[in-house]
Amino acid sequence: MEIFSIVLTIVGLIIFETISSIDNAVINAEVLSTMSQRARKWFLFYGLFFAVFVVRGMLPWIIVWATSPTLGAVGALTATFSNDPAIAKVIDESSPFLLVGGGIFLIFLFFHWLFIEAKNYGLRGERFFHKHGVWFFAIVSIILTVVVWFALKKNPFMALGAVVGSTAFFITHGFKQNAELHEKELIGGGSMSDWSKILYLEVIDATFSIDGVVGAFAFTLSVPLILIGNGIGAFVVRELTISNIDRVKRYIYLKNGAMYSIFFLGIIMVLDSFGYHIKEWVSPVITISVIGYFFYKSRKCL
Repeated sequence: MEIFSIVLTIVGLIIFETISSIDNAVINAEVLSTMSQRARKWFLFYGLFFAVFVVRGMLPWIIVWATSPTLGAVGALTATFSNDPAIAKVIDESSPFLLVGGGIFLIFLFFHWLFIEAKNYGLRGERFFHKHGVWFFAIVSIILTVVVWFALKKNPFMALGAVVGSTAFFITHGFKQNAELHEKELIGGGSMSDWSKILYLEVIDATFSIDGVVGAFAFTLSVPLILIGNGIGAFVVRELTISNIDRVKRYIYLKNGAMYSIFFLGIIMVLDSFGYHIKEWVSPVITISVIGYFFYKSRKCL
C-alpha cells in the first residue's frame, strides 16, 4: 500500500471507530459516575489496554486467521505486508467469505437502526421507516435470501459466510439488548460492587466493539492497520468518556452519520466479495464525508 492510502485508511478507521462507539462511551460515562475514584482510574487505564490490545487487536487477527487457517498465526498478522504470491493467493481466495459475512452484518445493523431503534431524525424518510419497524425482519430476510442465492452460484462457501454474518448480528444484538436492560441497574447503583460493574462494562465494550472491528474490514484486510486505527479510536472514545461526553451528546446526528457509513461500508464489502473490487480510498472517503455531513448538521442545531 502507498503511504497516502495507509494514512487515509488509518484516519478513516479512527473516525469510524470513534463515532460508532459513541453509544458505548455514553454508557461508560454514566456507569462510571456511580463508581469510586479508584475504580474509575482502574477501568480507564486497564480497560483501555483490554479494549485496544485484547478486543480490537485480537478479534480482527482471529477473524483473518479463522478464514485463512493455512496462513498460520503469524501469517494472518503479517499477510497483507507480504510479497509472497502464495500468501496473496490465500488472502484472495478466503476474503470473499469474510467480506460477505461482514457486509451482511453491517447491512443488518443499519436496517435495525433505521426501522427499530429510537433516533433523532436527520433525513427525510427516517420517520416513515421507524413507524413501519415491523418490516425490519422481512427486509433483512429478503436481503439474506438474495445474497445467498447469488453466492451459491459463485461459491457455496460465500453463502455460508452470509449466513454466519446474519447469525453474528443476531447474537451480538441479543447481548446489546441485555446491556441496555441492565444499564439502569448499573447507573442506579443497585447491589453490584464497583468491580462487578467494571467487569460488566468490559463485556459491554467487547460487544459494542464488534461493529467497529467488522466495519474495519471494509477499509482494509491488514490486521496491523486495523489495530492502529481502531486502537487510536478506542483511546479517543476513552478521552471523550472522561471529559467531553456531555458535549458529545449535543451533537445529536452523529449516530445517524455512523449508521449511514455502516450501510455504505456493508454494501462495499458485499460488492467486493462478488468481485466488484472497490478502490482502497473509497471506504475512508465515504466514511469521512458522511460523518462530516452529519457533524455539520449537528453543529447547526447547537
